[in-house]
Amino acid sequence: MKLPSSYPRSARAGRRHGFTLVEIMVALMIFSMVIASIYATWALILRATQVGQDAAEQAQRQRVVLRVIGDALMGVQSFQASQQYYWFKLGNSGDTYLSFVARLPETFPRHNKFVGGPGGTDANSRRVTFSLAAGQNGERDLILRQNPILMEMDDDEKQYPLVLARNVREFSVEWWGTNDMNEAGWNTEYPDTLTNSIPQMLRVHLVLGANMAKGLDAPTFAATKIYTVPSQMMPYQVQRGTAGGPPNGQNPINGILNGLQRGANGANGRNPGR
Repeated sequence: MKLPSSYPRSARAGRRHGFTLVEIMVALMIFSMVIASIYATWALILRATQVGQDAAEQAQRQRVVLRVIGDALMGVQSFQASQQYYWFKLGNSGDTYLSFVARLPETFPRHNKFVGGPGGTDANSRRVTFSLAAGQNGERDLILRQNPILMEMDDDEKQYPLVLARNVREFSVEWWGTNDMNEAGWNTEYPDTLTNSIPQMLRVHLVLGANMAKGLDAPTFAATKIYTVPSQMMPYQVQRGTAGGPPNGQNPINGILNGLQRGANGANGRNPGR
């Protein structure tokens, strides 16, 4: 609407002004506060996502470690007549370690390195050693080394072992049995007098920390799992078929097979004595 000519000139000019400088400064300040709030919220969400992903990775890594140890323990082998190769040993004084011979499945880590490699090697039965080693940033890593029973550990396994988990806060292995006081319970040290035997049960305790390389304050993960070892040491008499076995030095395995065969013949209506 056009102002009457009787209005003062200053009044007509004031109607054409926009925002004042104060109003613009206030608007910019409010806009900056909104942007800062959005950025802070986004940064918080991003950090929470990274912490969650790191926690999920650590939990998955923990399950993988316990699965690898379990797969190895399910195939433990021990022969009394060859204890220089089949000894079983664990310890928790200083750096925890667990070492034994096992027949390992195809899904076991680095299986193709020892089976079907150059020269047609077939080392399904290998010595596995789980131990702690110094890692990055002052961390402790849980590593796995393997070597065929009748062969020394190669340089690759010595220098570049398989790292199962990083930033290991705690790792302990206990065995179930009677101690020096003949009290049954969980024991941390495996006496040298028992290295020729296999414990019936083992308890593994594992605590993993956050990934320090990412600088995240993720929680630690603790897990304890008890393994029942299904294997037993093969006695000398059974392995060699010598003194202490059946009469006339008969191999016990052959005696069992012959008994099963005679039973099958009897079931078929044949004379078991033939």
